[in-house]
Amino acid sequence: MADTLEFNEIYQEVKGSMNDGRLRLSRQGVIFKNSKTGKVDNIQASELAEGVWRRVALGHGLKLLTKNGHVYKYDGFRESEFDKLSDFFKAHYCLELAEKDLCVKGWNWGTVRFGGQLLSFDIGEQPVFEIPLSNVSQCTTGKNEVTLEFHQNDDAEVSLMEVRFYVPPTQEDGVDPVEAFAQNVLSKADVIQATGDAICIFRELQCLTPRGRYDIRIYPTFLHLHGKTFDYKIPYTTVLRLFLLPHKDQRQMFFVISLDPPIKQGQTRYHFLILLFSKDEDISLTLNMNEEEVEKRFEGRLTKNMSGSLYEMVSRVMKALVNRKITVPGNFQGHSGAQCITCSYKASSGLLYPLERGFIYVHKPPVHIRFDEISFVNFARGTTTTRSFDFEIETKQGTQYTFSSIEREEYGKLFDFVNAKKLNIKNRGLKEGMKQSYDEYADSDEDQHDAYLERMKEEGKIREENANDSSDGSGEETDSSFNPGEEDDDVAEEFDSNASASSSSGDGDSDRDDKKPAKKAKIVKDRKPRKKQPESKKGKDPNAPKRPMSAYMLWLNASREKIKSDHPGISITDLSKKAGELWKAMSKEKKEEWDRKAEDARRDYEKAMKEYSVGSKADSHRGERSKKKKKKQEKQVKGKGDKKGATSKSSSSKSPAKGMSDSFKSKEFVSSDESSSAESKKEDSEEEGAASPPPSSEDSASGSD
Repeated sequence: MADTLEFNEIYQEVKGSMNDGRLRLSRQGVIFKNSKTGKVDNIQASELAEGVWRRVALGHGLKLLTKNGHVYKYDGFRESEFDKLSDFFKAHYCLELAEKDLCVKGWNWGTVRFGGQLLSFDIGEQPVFEIPLSNVSQCTTGKNEVTLEFHQNDDAEVSLMEVRFYVPPTQEDGVDPVEAFAQNVLSKADVIQATGDAICIFRELQCLTPRGRYDIRIYPTFLHLHGKTFDYKIPYTTVLRLFLLPHKDQRQMFFVISLDPPIKQGQTRYHFLILLFSKDEDISLTLNMNEEEVEKRFEGRLTKNMSGSLYEMVSRVMKALVNRKITVPGNFQGHSGAQCITCSYKASSGLLYPLERGFIYVHKPPVHIRFDEISFVNFARGTTTTRSFDFEIETKQGTQYTFSSIEREEYGKLFDFVNAKKLNIKNRGLKEGMKQSYDEYADSDEDQHDAYLERMKEEGKIREENANDSSDGSGEETDSSFNPGEEDDDVAEEFDSNASASSSSGDGDSDRDDKKPAKKAKIVKDRKPRKKQPESKKGKDPNAPKRPMSAYMLWLNASREKIKSDHPGISITDLSKKAGELWKAMSKEKKEEWDRKAEDARRDYEKAMKEYSVGSKADSHRGERSKKKKKKQEKQVKGKGDKKGATSKSSSSKSPAKGMSDSFKSKEFVSSDESSSAESKKEDSEEEGAASPPPSSEDSASGSD
């Protein structure tokens, strides 16, 4: 049996909402990682008390109860996976996975049972529904009635806010069933009551979200923010992460508390609590506990009397009470030496911090993106100016974040950071070009040279030339250039009756007649490389024999399945390592056997290559012959076209009346044209015969035609 079981697309029920993630069962315990928040729930195998398999709305579910009363629910299993899970629980956890179906009779009376942190409403032996008591925010009693109020869940479309239980009176004296019911609920409910003295108080701290100045009262189980208008009570169980981030000016510090679920102010939700401190502020702090209690509870992490910078004291106290690590920026350093990048997100300017495992943006609105939820990043050119660029991040859920107006000097540092973290980069080719321009002009004065502006100018020139609207005064003569002097010549050649007046040379007519064929020839020359480019790219021939494998690879292919069966569940990397160890420990005689097999494979390969090379040479000879024939035929066709052009030249020099009208041709003009073309054909054929080897019978026949 495998040591681990993994399930994707499993849903954990938390406070009425279903959070998707991945579930992994191993010998050590059960691990669930939330895809949305990245939070990991780890249940040790020794803590498991009971496992229940039951049918739920999303297929089948697994309910786990621990010895300290906690309940974990996971849905999204298939019915066929029950046997596999049941065997795994028996083998590794020594637990029977019990099957219990929910009651669907629809009755509204039954029995309430309290088990750990769970209230179960049962009819007979079957449960109808269960309520985690940690979701209860308030419990009130009336005559024969108990009312439970719940925390609002922002992730769920519909939240259950209140449930009322009718408790019938009993005949027993001295026991009030309503009060007994309420006490059972309140003992496990998440009811925040600011009773007793605070451990310590921080006065008038500047808070960016929610905005204002607040007194922070530190209690053993929750944090109390007291402001002039609003009060917030934040249980430590809702704190997800802590961040301590230096401001770009090096004189202030951000302390960020990530919350799930968030705190609420009307319809506004605050997922992050951001405090701003000055590095110059100091404080002397005395905890409202005796030294023995401090030592017993915090185990040396805090002392009764402490002094230092205000931000250090707040972060130290929060770390000890919340029992979570504080995340600080990693090795990243921007162009100015700061550990952050100035940019804009949506309508506000802020700071983007590249961390070791994600990005965080402060402060309005705060954004935290983990590397494991990033699908790809993209570097885009700034929309308003070429002196900045945009950094885009798209998550696997399809959410896109665009951080704009980043100075181009930060590009190289940010690109190197993203590349080192092995994040997918969407436009890698474009970014390498951008990186090259950055490296080349990073130290130059921006007013003297702008790499992006130069590139835009070059692209503009190319577009103008393609559209025949180029106005640059270059010395080269191109077909798409516009020159007023030459335009007059073209117009005179085609439409003007007095064409000789525009000529600057002695043979004006012949010069003008030469212009059009010359342009056509140039166009053909420009297009030829485009046709030949794909022909020059030679890929690997699929018919060629495959190279022989080495002795080790032959042995590995033969032994791979055996290694897998001996080590079930082994990964590809571990399999390669194990194979290397086995090969190294193999005796010389066994290795010689595989060496002989490799030698035989090499001989077969050489023999096949000889046969392949002979066949490929014959094919290449046939291909060359066909190419030569095509070239000769093209030459002859081109020669005919040149001869026709030559006849028009000779006819224009012999007939003086051509300059008067091109539309009218006399019979004498036609006959002279035909005779001159016949003469030019003979001359051309004589020249070709002297320059080229004697043609084949087929070529001579086509030439005579």
